[in-house]
Amino acid sequence: MATLAVKQLQLAPLGAGDLIDRTVRLYRHHFGVLIRASVPPVIISAAGWVLLLVCIRAMSAAGSEGRVAVYFLGAVAGFGVYVFGLLAQLTVVGGASRNLVMHLLWGEPVTTRLIYRSVRSRFWGLFWASAVVLLWLFISAAAGLFAAVVVWTTALFIIGILAAGTAAAGPQWFLLVFFVVMIVVGLVLMLYVFFLVAGRVAYVPQVLMVEGRGVLDSIGRSAELARGNVRRLVGMFLFTGFAWFSAGLLLRAPLIWFAWLSGVSPFVLDATRLPAWYTVSSAALWQVSTILLAPVWMMGLSLLYVDERVRHEGYDIELLAAQVFGEMPAVPRGLHAPLAPAIAPPQNERRPDAPAPPPAASERPPGSILGL
Repeated sequence: MATLAVKQLQLAPLGAGDLIDRTVRLYRHHFGVLIRASVPPVIISAAGWVLLLVCIRAMSAAGSEGRVAVYFLGAVAGFGVYVFGLLAQLTVVGGASRNLVMHLLWGEPVTTRLIYRSVRSRFWGLFWASAVVLLWLFISAAAGLFAAVVVWTTALFIIGILAAGTAAAGPQWFLLVFFVVMIVVGLVLMLYVFFLVAGRVAYVPQVLMVEGRGVLDSIGRSAELARGNVRRLVGMFLFTGFAWFSAGLLLRAPLIWFAWLSGVSPFVLDATRLPAWYTVSSAALWQVSTILLAPVWMMGLSLLYVDERVRHEGYDIELLAAQVFGEMPAVPRGLHAPLAPAIAPPQNERRPDAPAPPPAASERPPGSILGL
């Protein structure tokens, strides 16, 4: 395992295909550990999602205003638990990033215990950083949706004008083709805008844990590293999204078959007409798919973080030096080495004579060629 991580570590910049290939290989080698690490937060979000679906379904069938209020409060609680589960997932991703980068750098074994030890070492920093990232993701989704709505509204306006001109005679099929093309253009633009905005905070947990920075400093540092990463993030999203959807369909296939034999049509659009056992089971199986695919993002974002530092800062030279000479020696407190260590020691494990965290970019002394 150490040979795979360190001896054969390619330090050249990675394309989208190389990134996915490396992620899948590392995921296959550490499958059990990564699954065990991702299960607890996904279970939390799954419980919240199931509670939300059940309460929304029950609200439409409630016979009194009192029950509607109870189900509404249950739906709000379920949504809160679901959001908390998402925060827990982002927190675990941050803790895993340190263990994964240590594995890539020095061949440290990847274990669930080390991942959660990293989470405990900077829990509150990871928690607030995850809250900022989650809020930013919602803002990014709103920005992407707004861009798509602008495109679709413009397309409908143009179609209205063209339809008025071709009402008597003309190629009616052209309007349908134009409408389909504009839907696709809107979806592509929505995806691009989302990742253009969301990519700015893609490396906040990695910076927090690997470089030992604070929350606000990690956000600025992530935005600095995130230049030009839209295409690779979109590639990772499309790959994991397709894999997640495929896994979900495969897991749900026996459930759909059983429901069909039981006289339940699983393709009904009205969820209130489906039995509760089918709704709960279907939601639970989708979350099992999430458990299987969540580690792919853990690996992918950690590899992408290392790759961004290789592209922008010559991190490959630092990694080679660390692999050949080991850790940088500690300098007395108050003095700054021209280069920062490849990975900062955990805050709760720093020795009294160890250096403080690396200063901000504006405070670094001149002569730091790699800008680390």
